[in-house]
Amino acid sequence: MTLTEKPAINPWILALIVSIATFMEVLDTTITNVSLTHIAGALGADQDQSTWVLTSYLVSNGIILPLSGWLSDRMGQKKFFLLCIAGFTFASFMCGAATSLGMLIFFRLLQGLAGGGLQPTQQAIILDLFPPEKRGAVFGITGITLILAPIIGPTLGGWITDNFDWRWIFFTNIPVGVALFMLISTLLPESRRDPSAKKIDYLGMGLLAIGLGALQIVLDKGQEDDWFASPFILILSLVSVSAIVGAVVWMLKAKEPIVDLSLLKIRSFAVAWLLIFFVGFALYGTTAILPLLLQTQFGYDATTAGMVISPGGIVIVVLMMITGRLISKIPVRNLVMFGFALVAAGMYYSMTHVAPNMDYTGFVMVRIAQVMGIPFLFIPVSAAAFMYVPKEKNNKASALFALSRNLGGSFGIALVSAYLTRQQQSAQANMVHHLTPGNPVYQNAVQHLTGFFQTQVGNAGTASRMAMGRIYQELIAQSSFVAYAHVFELLAILMVFGVALAWFLPKVPAGGAPAGAH
Repeated sequence: MTLTEKPAINPWILALIVSIATFMEVLDTTITNVSLTHIAGALGADQDQSTWVLTSYLVSNGIILPLSGWLSDRMGQKKFFLLCIAGFTFASFMCGAATSLGMLIFFRLLQGLAGGGLQPTQQAIILDLFPPEKRGAVFGITGITLILAPIIGPTLGGWITDNFDWRWIFFTNIPVGVALFMLISTLLPESRRDPSAKKIDYLGMGLLAIGLGALQIVLDKGQEDDWFASPFILILSLVSVSAIVGAVVWMLKAKEPIVDLSLLKIRSFAVAWLLIFFVGFALYGTTAILPLLLQTQFGYDATTAGMVISPGGIVIVVLMMITGRLISKIPVRNLVMFGFALVAAGMYYSMTHVAPNMDYTGFVMVRIAQVMGIPFLFIPVSAAAFMYVPKEKNNKASALFALSRNLGGSFGIALVSAYLTRQQQSAQANMVHHLTPGNPVYQNAVQHLTGFFQTQVGNAGTASRMAMGRIYQELIAQSSFVAYAHVFELLAILMVFGVALAWFLPKVPAGGAPAGAH
């Protein structure tokens, strides 16, 4: 896919404009997270039902991502991008105007379908606008939109809900969407269509939509429904595996598949495709559990918990600019290995420093430590992915790459949450094992607390019950801290695995793509 003419303005300005569209869409993946209680109350729904406001968006988003490359080739980048913006803006208005939960969920599905095409198409447009030697720097813009948006989403959503109304979470997209539609329709040149993208792969499209849709529901609802103990989750898991395996088998044989899996034969793309999965896993996984720790164990409200996350976003933006320059001086593989090592070190720092007496500043430092390595990953991994991808396949490659990143985020949130719950149960069981009458430490604690409470209430029986209640509270708190430490340990191990995987990236000298790349 190539542009039919040169853009009318500086390509950097155009790259910024199309990136704002993606920022707006990615922001909506997390901006409603802290507003579900308000939404449920306004629409007469319970908390469990309101979570479908999140799930519906993620499901439709996941379905459209791998299909967007084919759609962009068939329609042309510009027309497809404009259609996505128009659909996303319209759906945002209808979400804000929803009068029932069913109506809101329906238009969140539409919003996810329209918005899902923005991420890969933005990246494909940038690939067409810039030669290989300049992609490292321009991927910094892409990185900021895709990494910063989900980080500030909960904070912004909480602020809008607290100061205005939850409907403005959606209404704020409308003026931005209209302005972007006008700018892009005027400034972005059209791209040539791919003549091979005429035949519609209905079977591949259907299998992929069913498989990815079911998978996203499993990941989003699994922990809530106790995973395979739920017949609903078990059936959806079987449907997902069967449909995805069937889709892969079909697309490997089809002459014109909806998703071009032959791209994974390109070593640099295949390795980067796996690496970006781990980047999404670490970023979204930690973004999900750190606010949970702050709210459940330290009593932070949603806005304050979001303010702990936000400084890490500022660090990412600054380091993105630095990494964009470093990629022209340091080999890509070295940067990626350093990035994963830095994230692993940040997770180890989190594991060893999270404690009951931590204050706001301490948690901000923990968050910064967790994300400092991300800028050294996103830009180099993105650059490595498209090193040897033919230019006419940029659309399909971008869609496949975006799918891996989003799946990494979904798996990260689901598996980290499940692991946290299991570790809490395990730690609690181990601690209870030591709370026996034969344990002198336990007996001393009971006697000391009973004596203390008896001076407060004057009744021995009441004081004894209060002492046991305090010990139980401490048990829950301590088991939670042990569980969070194990989660950070797991993430550190996975990031070390990322260091090893990065070794398989092709050796590419600093300063751009290798000879022969497109």
